[in-house]
Parts: sequence; structure tokens; C-alpha cells
Amino acid sequence: MNERLKVYETKMEKTIANLVDELGTIRAGRANPNVLNRIMVDYYGTPTPIQQVANVAVPDPRMIQIQPWEKNMLKVIEKAIQVSDLGINPTNDGSCIRLVFPELTEERRKDLVKDVKKKGEAAKVAVRNIRRDGNDTFKKLKGTDVSEDEIKDMTDDLQKLTDKFVKEVDKTVESKSKEVMTV
Repeated sequence: MNERLKVYETKMEKTIANLVDELGTIRAGRANPNVLNRIMVDYYGTPTPIQQVANVAVPDPRMIQIQPWEKNMLKVIEKAIQVSDLGINPTNDGSCIRLVFPELTEERRKDLVKDVKKKGEAAKVAVRNIRRDGNDTFKKLKGTDVSEDEIKDMTDDLQKLTDKFVKEVDKTVESKSKEVMTV
């Protein structure tokens, strides 16, 4: 593969990785510790992810258990979860915090699938923007030591890359949508 194309392939791979991360934070009725990834707690004045100040476990499919390494972090973690967009009220028993995930309603599942599809569309737009940037760069090569045919080949190869990554986005979105709709 052409070195000039490698840059754009790497950017597209990062777009897919970002999509997978974002979809990991959407809860699908099962307890998934990734929903805590974006929640930060104040750890001695520094915003810190919950996973770095506590042991996070999934004792059963509908529950996440958070056991802080320092007792004084219990209230801080509980407060951070309450003000987050998680929509689950934590239960604090004095030694650990439990998050019980309720069964998702059919309507809520459909809303989540819409959200998954929106994120997928945003990823496709990002991939297409990368293609556009690449094509613009290739057009600027006209009049240099790169021939018209080479520019045409690079443009065609970039289009094939774009198609490949758009298919990958579709597959990722479809698999997450199935996961969300599965009861």
C-alpha cells in the first residue's frame, strides 16, 4: 500500500476504535463496567476514572459492584454516579457501592438503537471526511513528480479503503443494535 494512503487508513482505524469505545458505554440491559468509563471522581483534587480508585466487579448480569480502595472515596464515587447521565441510583452499604441495572423496556431499547445508529452515522461522516481530505491532498500533487495515473490510482485506493471502513461501521452498528434489542 502506498505510504500516502497509510496515513488515511490509520485515521479511519482510529475512527472505528472511537466508535467501538462509544458504543461500549451504551448499556444493553446487562451490567457492563464500561458504562463507568466517562465518570470521573475527585481524587485529592485530580479528576480520576472510577476504575483507578476502586475495584469494579460484575457479580451478576444486572449488577456492578464498586469497592473503593479508600473508605473516604465511597461518598465521592456515589455522588459522581448520581450526577452522571447513567440514570441509575447507586446503593451504598458502607463498604461498597452497588449499581443494579433494571430491565430495559422495549421503548428504551428502540431509543438506544437510534442512538447507536446516530453514532454509526457520525463515524461514517468522519470516515468520508478523511477520504475528502485525502482526495484534496492528492489533487494538490498535480504538477509535482507524481503522475496523473498515480494520483488516480491513489484516489481509487482511498475510495476502496473508505468503502471497507463504512462496511465495518455498518457491521459494528448492526451487532450493537442486536445486542441492545436482545432481551
